[in-house]
Order: sequence, then structure tokens, then C-alpha cells
Amino acid sequence: MNEHPETNTPLNSDTGGRTCSLLSVVVPCFNEEEVLPKTHPRLIEVLETLPVHAFELIYVDDGSRDATLDILRGLQGADARVRVVVLSRNFGQQIASTAGLQSAAGQSVVVIDADFQNPPETISEMLDCWGQGADVTYGQRTLRIGAPAFEKGMSGLFFRIFNRISGIHIPRDSTEFRLMDRDRFPRGIVAWTGFLPVPVHFNQAPRAAGETKWTLGKKLHFAMDGFLSFSLVPLRLATWFGLLSTGLALSGIMYVLVLRLLTNAWISGWVPLFIAVLFFGGVQLVLLGVLGEYIGRIYGEVKRRPLYFVKERLGFTSISQ
Repeated sequence: MNEHPETNTPLNSDTGGRTCSLLSVVVPCFNEEEVLPKTHPRLIEVLETLPVHAFELIYVDDGSRDATLDILRGLQGADARVRVVVLSRNFGQQIASTAGLQSAAGQSVVVIDADFQNPPETISEMLDCWGQGADVTYGQRTLRIGAPAFEKGMSGLFFRIFNRISGIHIPRDSTEFRLMDRDRFPRGIVAWTGFLPVPVHFNQAPRAAGETKWTLGKKLHFAMDGFLSFSLVPLRLATWFGLLSTGLALSGIMYVLVLRLLTNAWISGWVPLFIAVLFFGGVQLVLLGVLGEYIGRIYGEVKRRPLYFVKERLGFTSISQ
């Protein structure tokens, strides 16, 4: 285990029942050189006001290609409460968050982005809910300032579809910003465990600096992971799609036979055949694609490769091998 300064001494705080001796705050970073000089002082300012005995601030460098790592080295050298986990390459935000969670030693853990869209002041409310017995407290956006209408619409559509087909419920506009008692798709996994999450509402501000790294392609990949990791409905839809196609084909065959046997009409030409080939070829490709997505995930799991590789750790006084 990593050695961290912590204590079991109860604190006189406003958190009610439970008190937190060590709070871990995980901040995944990818090319955040512009925003980190603003993020770090504000985080420290907020954390120093919390009713906890000690805290650790764990930055995870997710293969940044700018000066992010140099800035993190400087922050760690100036403050022993800062730890840095340097991944060998860019593994993505979810994996970077997982690396931070697995490196955390706190009694409770907060995951927050580096871009300041999620206000760190909300951590105090989350900690209060945790102190009252909540196993998971998550940030829920009430207003997304400056977010494009298309992005808001797609986000709402994702939550509606996911909740309908997955068998679990994720509150709309919930975020990765959360505090928990110590996963790749955290919103889904936390909901899957069955623990009752408690929302803390906030207005999501625009980024403090720089451009978002959460591109449309990454969002679509994230949504696909969510659908395929928590639901068998796509496979069942493929089955129903196949049955529907078979039914249409049989109906077409019966129609042609009736015309031929009971009337003098006859459908001739290559157009019907061409349309049928395109239709069934498309259906088969869709079904193969759905199966391929599931088989690919099975293939990735059975190889049992590590989720990530750590290139370097800074600020951890002892590292278990």
C-alpha cells in the first residue's frame, strides 16, 4: 500500500456522522498546460477549507504531449500533498480516472476534471452528504453555460436510450464529478452496484482555458462502450431485425407465387432482385457488426491485459509492486 499521512482521530466537523481522515482527489489530465496554473491554486484553496484531517491531490497525466507533465512536476515538488501518476501513453479519460482511483489511499475519493467546468466548491456539499451516510455522491448539471444545443440534445438522447435498454438508471445530466467510498464507465458501474447515489446540483461553466479534449468522436466511443457494456438489447435487436427481414422475404415470395399461380401477371426484371440483395446484404452487415462489437470486447477481456501502464509515480513515498 502507498504510505500517506493519515489519522483515525475523529474530527469535529459539519459532516454529521462519518468523518474523513484522508480525502483523495483524482484529476485526470491530457494536454492541460493552459488550465493547470488556474486549476491547482483553486483546488488547494477549496481543499484546505474542508473538514478533513488531510488530503492528497492525485494528478494523472494521460500521455500529454504539451508541457502538462513539466507543470505537474513543479506542483509536486512544491507541495508534498500532490502526487502524480504518469501513464505511458494516452489511454483515455476513463482509464486515467481508474488509474487515479487505484492509486488513491483516501477514505473517500473525489474525481474531478481539470478544466473547471465542474466547480470544486461543490466538494464540500458532497463531503457533507458522504458524512451523512451516502456511499456515492455525484454532480448533476442544472445548467450548461455555453454548451452547444446539439451537444445538449445528444447528451439527453444518450441518457434516455441508455436508461431504456440497460436495465439500470443513470440520472440525466449526471457527470463523472463524484465522491465515493472507493471503474471504466463510472456512471454506469456506480448505478449497477445498486448503492443509492445522492445528487449535488451545480451550474457547469465553460472551460477556464484551452480547448476541450472531449471530442465528438470520443463521446460517441464512450456512448458505444456504455451501451455494449451494460446491455444485451443490441444483440436482441439484431435477432428481431433478422426475423423481420426473413418475414419480409417470405411475404415477397408468397406475393410473387400468388401473382404467378392465380393471375396472368408476372414480375420481371432485375430491379426487385437488386433491391432484395441490397436489403439483405445490409441487414447481414449490421448483424455482423453488432456481433463483432461484443466479440471484440470478449477478446479484449480474455487477454487480461492491464488497463494501463504507469511510466512514473511522483510523490508516493512507497509503492507496492
